[in-house]
Amino acid sequence: MAQTDGDTLSDLPPSAKLVYKVLEYDGPLTQKGIVQKSMLSARTVRYALERLDEIGVVEEDVYFADARQNLYEITDSSECECETGAVSSS
Repeated sequence: MAQTDGDTLSDLPPSAKLVYKVLEYDGPLTQKGIVQKSMLSARTVRYALERLDEIGVVEEDVYFADARQNLYEITDSSECECETGAVSSS
């Protein structure tokens, strides 16, 4: 696992926290779905997903409806609930 500036969700930039919350509320989504729900740019969502993946809170899977896309979901929300308090105050 790559080393990041922050090791927890609360240390990530606001865009990554927003992407995390979108996945938490709306379940597994493709990158395109996250862009639509969050109203962030595709590049920002891609960066946020990379950061979330680095700390191990998001996993990537094949989207069977369209194999060109990936499906992103939260790995285990019970591990990260203590850090999400910072998300709602943003």
